[in-house]
Amino acid sequence: MKAMVLAAGLGTRLRPLTDDRPKALVELNGRTLLKITLERLKAFGIREVIVNAHHFADRLIDYLAAHNNFGMQIAISREDVLLDTGGGLKQAAWFFKSSSDPFILHNVDVISNIDFERMLAFHNSSSAVATVAVQARDSSRYLLFDYDNELVGRSIKNSLPEIARPSEHLQPFAFCGIHIISPRLLDLITEDGVFSIIPPYLRLSAAREKIVAFRADEYYWRDLGTPEHLAEAARELTPTTEKRAKGTP
Repeated sequence: MKAMVLAAGLGTRLRPLTDDRPKALVELNGRTLLKITLERLKAFGIREVIVNAHHFADRLIDYLAAHNNFGMQIAISREDVLLDTGGGLKQAAWFFKSSSDPFILHNVDVISNIDFERMLAFHNSSSAVATVAVQARDSSRYLLFDYDNELVGRSIKNSLPEIARPSEHLQPFAFCGIHIISPRLLDLITEDGVFSIIPPYLRLSAAREKIVAFRADEYYWRDLGTPEHLAEAARELTPTTEKRAKGTP
């Protein structure tokens, strides 16, 4: 199984910490966000990873080289123009097309102890093109799911919901920035240039492709995208919980 780490973003919400480094190299309790993410993936058994890079890309590349890629096979997808999550995945699609196995797509600025093994088993049993980890928590943005936990729309605060296909019941869940994707999805992405992965998901949902929710309410999860959230996570992550966040449920 392979994975992609989304690390190309400008880290605007993390300023001033990202004024001289990519957000992937911001530290939490002495470890970079990139190291935390790679250790999680490695603990799950993943050895082949592609990381996208844009903001201070050379620093990220040098950091990986200095740490011998943490004992993993790591490719870099360098973005001259920031491509967002969907465009970034499309540019890196070559990395996954030689395999029929699902792969993990993971934001670098989130930390969790979500059980990837359970999530993968759920994905494989659902025959979905993508499975997204979600929680029932407060958020300004929600993905909307039907009774069968299939994606049918999205809702952004102070905006009307965007409905991809009608449903009698809409369940709003907050996205955790972690996906498991079947390679078949890559051929279904027709969008080009700069785009988020969510519009393709909604378009495919309207076409009756399955994008399903993996309920992750029981797991620790934290967004690390602001200095305040970093400080909160630093207080929460004792040595025991840090061990769990590396991959032990």
